[in-house]
Amino acid sequence: MASRTSGSGKAAKKAPAKKAAAKKAPAKQATAKKAAAKKPAAKAKAKAAPKPAPSPTGGIYRLVRACWLGVAHTVGALFRGIGRSTKGLDPAHRKDGLALLLLGIALVVAAGTWSNLDGTVGDLIKMLITGAFGRLDLLVPVLLGVIAVRLIRHPEKPEANGRIVVGLSALLIGGLGLVHIACGAPGRSAGESAIQDSGGLIGWAASRPLIETVGQVLAVPLLVLVAVFGLLVVTATPVNAIPRRLRALAVRLGLADAPAPARESEDDETDGEQHARPRRGSAHNMRKDYLDPAHAEKEALDSRRSSRKGRARRGGAAADAGHHDESRDVAADAAASLDGALLHGVQPSPLVADLSSGVSSGERRRAAAAGDGEARDAGPGRKETGADSKDAGRREDTPVPDLTKQSAHQEPDSLPPRAEQLQLSGDITYSLPSLDLLERGGPGRTRSAANDRVVESLTNVFGEFKVDAAVTGFTRGPTVTRYVIELGPAVKVEKITALTKNIAYAVASPDVRIISPIPGKSAVGIEIPNSDREMVNLGDVLRSAEAAGEEHPMLVGLGKDVEGGYVSANLARMPHILIAGATGSGKSSCINCLITSVLARATPEDVRMVLVDPKRVELTAYEGIPHLITPIITNPKKAAEALQWVVREMDLRYDDLAAYGYRHIDDFNAAVRSGKATAPEGSERELAPYPYLLVIVDELADLMMVAPRDVEDAIVRITQLARAAGIHLVLATQRPSVDVVTGLIKANVPSRLGFSTSSLADSRVILDQAGAEKLIGKGDGLFLPMGANKPVRMQGAFVDEEEIHGVVAHCKAQMSPVFREDVVVGQSKKKEIDEEIGDDLDLLCQAAELVVSTQFGSTSMLQRKLRVGFAKAGRLMDLMESRGVVGPSEGSKARDVLIKPDELDGVLAVIRGESHP
Repeated sequence: MASRTSGSGKAAKKAPAKKAAAKKAPAKQATAKKAAAKKPAAKAKAKAAPKPAPSPTGGIYRLVRACWLGVAHTVGALFRGIGRSTKGLDPAHRKDGLALLLLGIALVVAAGTWSNLDGTVGDLIKMLITGAFGRLDLLVPVLLGVIAVRLIRHPEKPEANGRIVVGLSALLIGGLGLVHIACGAPGRSAGESAIQDSGGLIGWAASRPLIETVGQVLAVPLLVLVAVFGLLVVTATPVNAIPRRLRALAVRLGLADAPAPARESEDDETDGEQHARPRRGSAHNMRKDYLDPAHAEKEALDSRRSSRKGRARRGGAAADAGHHDESRDVAADAAASLDGALLHGVQPSPLVADLSSGVSSGERRRAAAAGDGEARDAGPGRKETGADSKDAGRREDTPVPDLTKQSAHQEPDSLPPRAEQLQLSGDITYSLPSLDLLERGGPGRTRSAANDRVVESLTNVFGEFKVDAAVTGFTRGPTVTRYVIELGPAVKVEKITALTKNIAYAVASPDVRIISPIPGKSAVGIEIPNSDREMVNLGDVLRSAEAAGEEHPMLVGLGKDVEGGYVSANLARMPHILIAGATGSGKSSCINCLITSVLARATPEDVRMVLVDPKRVELTAYEGIPHLITPIITNPKKAAEALQWVVREMDLRYDDLAAYGYRHIDDFNAAVRSGKATAPEGSERELAPYPYLLVIVDELADLMMVAPRDVEDAIVRITQLARAAGIHLVLATQRPSVDVVTGLIKANVPSRLGFSTSSLADSRVILDQAGAEKLIGKGDGLFLPMGANKPVRMQGAFVDEEEIHGVVAHCKAQMSPVFREDVVVGQSKKKEIDEEIGDDLDLLCQAAELVVSTQFGSTSMLQRKLRVGFAKAGRLMDLMESRGVVGPSEGSKARDVLIKPDELDGVLAVIRGESHP
C-alpha cells in the first residue's frame, strides 16, 4: 500500500509539471517558427549544395586549371607590357614600321598572285585577294607598294592619307563593278571560280544591287561616276580644274604649246573693269594660265599668301616671273588648306571664303593700277624701262627708290597744307618669303601615360576627402592639361577650390590652377603642367587654317591654347597690346614671333615698323629689313622723340581722313586705289595708300626712366586716337610695376598678354586679375584680347635664330631699307638761350658732370655744390638745357636729366667744342 501511495503521489506531482510544459510549448514553437523563417536561404543552400564526394579526378582537374590560368596570365602580362612600352615609341619609327609592313605584305601578295605560290600562304592569298578583287588581283601588290613608298618618302604629310584612302576605295569599287559587268555579271550560283574570273566579291557586291534595282544599262554609268569620283579625290582635282590640268599635262608631255600670257590694256586698268577669274599677285604681272599639279599640294598655302600680298608693279613683272610663273587654282588651294587643317585639328576655312577673298584681292589690285600709272611718271626715285625692270629682281646693285614724304601746296580749304606719306614707288617687285623657311612641328599628342596617372591621382583625392566629383575628361595642350571635373548634386564648387594644395601635393606639381567654371561648360577645370612638354613652332601657327584663310597683313601667330588649337591675333583689331613677364618667361620669343609673322605675311608697302630696343641685343637680327622707316632705336632719348614723331604722323593722317571724309585708314586707302580720292588739279601732291605703322617697344621701363612724362603723354595720345589712323603699338616690359605701366597706359591698351610673373601684384598690373604668378614660364602665358572676359591660357610659339635669319635674308634680298630722317629729330622749338659760355666753361663742365652723375637737375643743388649765386646757377642750367643735358623748366620741380652717366664724356666734349670721343 505504501508503495502504491508513493507511486500515485509521484504521478500527482508530475501532472502539474506536464500542464506547465504544455503551456510553454506554444511559445517555443512560435520562436522556432520565427527562427526558421529568418534562415530559409541558409537551409536551402545547405540542401542545394551538398558536399561533393571526394574523387581522384578532382585534384588533377584543379591542377590543370591552375597551370592553364598561370600560363595565360603570364603571356597576357607580357603582351600588355610590350603594348605599354610602344606608347613611347618615336612616331617616325611607327610610320616607318607601317610602311615596311605594307611593303612586306605587297611582296607576299605579289608572290601569290603573279606566280603560283604553293602552300598554305598561297591558298590563303588566292582565297582572300583573288576572291575579293577577281581579275584585278594583279594590281593589289602594286597598290600596296605605292602606298608604302609614299609613307616612306612623305612621313610629314599625314594630312592627305584620309583623302587617298577614300579616293582609292571609291576607285576600286567603281572599277571592280565595271569589270564584273563586262565579264557577264555572274552570280553566286555560277560558282566561286566564275566570280574570281570577273570582278571578285567586291565587284559582285558593287554591281549586283545596281543591276537588280536600276538595271544593267544604268548601273554602268553610275559605277563610272563612282570611279571618276575616286580618281578626282586621289589626285586632289576639283571638277572645274579638269580642263586646266589636262592642258597642263599636255604641255608637260610636249603635245601642246604653253598658252601666251594675257596682258591687260591700259584702258582696262584705268576703267577698272571687273573680270570673272580671280587674279593672283599684282595687276601688272604676267602669269601663265595653267597649274602644275606636281606643286599644287606643296605650294598651295604659301603661293596663295605671297601672291595675295605681293604688290608687284608693271615694271617688275618679268623679274617676278621666275618665282611665280603659274597662276594658282583656288579650289586646289582650298583642298590643301583642308589637309593642313586636318593635320592640326583646326576647322578649315570654307572654300567660298577663299573664292570671294581671291576675287576681292584681284579687284583691289586692278583698282590700284589706275593710280600707279601716274605715280610712276611723276614719282620720286629711279625710273626704269621695261628692260631695266626685267633685271631689277636679279641685280643686287639696282638702286632702290627713295621713301619720301609727299608735300602738297594747294588751297587750304581742299587739303591740309602738308601730309607725310610712307610709300614705295610703283616699280618695285617684292615677293613674300616662303613658309618653308619656318620649321614644321607636326601635330601634338592628345594623351600620354602621365595624363592617366594624374586622372588617377585626382580621383583618389576626391575619394579621400569624400567629395562627390569625378574626372570626366581632359584636353591636353603643349604645356598644361586641363582636366574637366563634374560635381555631383548639391556639391559646392568651393570644395574643389579648397583642395588646391592637396591636389598639388597629389600630382607633385606646385603650379596648379583651378578654373571655376570652364567658360561655356558646367564643369570645373584643373590645369596641371605636363611632365612632357611640347614645343610650338611659329610655322605651324602660320600654316593653320585660321591664319591661311585670313588675308590681313597684321595677323600674327601667338601659340597654341590648352585645347590644342592654334592662337593667332590681328594686331589691327587689338588695336594695341601690352606684353609683360619676368626674365625668362618668353617675352622676347613672343616679340620675335610677332615681327617674323609680319615679315612673312606683309610687304613693306603694307606694314612699316619702328623698333625700339633699349637693351641693344634683342632686335639686332632685324637690322636692315625694308620694313623699317628708321634704324633700330637703342637710345631711350631718341625713342621718346620717335614716339613724338608717331604722334605727328597720326595727326597728319587724320588731316587727310577729315579732308576726304573717311573715318578709317582702310576706307581712305581703298578710295585711293580705286581712284575715288585724288589730289586737286594743280596740286603737286600725289596720293598714295598709307601703310600700317607698327611700333614695337621691347623695354618700356627704360623709356619711362629717362623721360617718363614725354613717353607717357605720347603713348596715351597714340593709344587713344591712332586706331583709325592705322598706327598700332606693342609695348613690352619685364618690370610690370605701377610706375612703368601707369593707369593711363593700362586704360588705353585693351589687349594684354601676361607671361610668368614673380608676384601677384605684377599679375594684377598686367591682367587686372590673378593668374600670371602661377604660370610655369618658358612661353606659358595668359592672353586677354580686347573684349574678352577671361584670359586664354596658351603656350607661346617659338622661332629660332636660323629661321629668323632666313626670313630676314629673304627680305633684305628683295630691297634695301630707306629711312626717314625726321623720325628721331625733335621738331619743337626750344627756348632761346644765350649761347655764349664765356669764362664759365669750366664751371659749366663741373655743373654738367654734377647733374649727370647725380641724375638730379636742381638749381639750388648747383648753388650749394658749386658755391655760386642763384643767377649764375640759373644761367648754367639754361646753358645745359640748350645743349640737351636737362629738360625745360617745370616750375619748382627738378628738371629731367636727359643724359645718362655713360654719355657724359660725349657731352663734355660737345661743351668744349671738341669732336665726340
